[in-house]
Amino acid sequence: MANRFRGFLPVVVDVETAGFNAKTDALLEIAAVTITMDENGYLMPEYSYEAHVEPFEGANLEKAALDFTGIDPYDPERPAVPETEALESLFKPIRKSMKAHDCKRAILVGHNASFDQSFVNAAAERNDIKRNPFHPFSSFDTATLAGLAYGQTVLAKACDVAGIDFDGKKAHSALYDTERTAELFCAIVNRWKDMGGWDMVLAMQDDDDE
Repeated sequence: MANRFRGFLPVVVDVETAGFNAKTDALLEIAAVTITMDENGYLMPEYSYEAHVEPFEGANLEKAALDFTGIDPYDPERPAVPETEALESLFKPIRKSMKAHDCKRAILVGHNASFDQSFVNAAAERNDIKRNPFHPFSSFDTATLAGLAYGQTVLAKACDVAGIDFDGKKAHSALYDTERTAELFCAIVNRWKDMGGWDMVLAMQDDDDE
């Protein structure tokens, strides 16, 4: 895995929020799926993690966003925890997976990745978390990759073309969307491998070494 992505471990992330502004709007759910590789060089989802998050003090809650996700931030039956606890419950196993795969850092994979990355970075900064395992600005965007591989940029439509089951009734749950995005990312990378793309890259690297 470390050789495949230059020492970076792909970790798929999805967030559900109370708006679009990472600095002012509440982070409500976060989920992550680590990626591993089999003995033949094919990627597959590894472990899934999720946390429901309490709105930080003074957070903005946009009604339209809450109506869209169906999340009630103050539902007494919602198992929400403070942001620091939520982030560390994901960061700790991600760091463990990085070590197991001999990777120096994680790289965020997301569908429209800049959105998820902005909320992760803002929450980590807000809670003074120094050991954010993710690269601060690089990411893999499956919306872009799916547009290239399948001609679709919407997650549900890209999954359909890729042969991945997608239940619209379960969408906009951070864990469900993350797991489908992880399958999509693996499908795209594995398809590239089957088309000979990775072998071509290795051949070019061998030529450069000679």
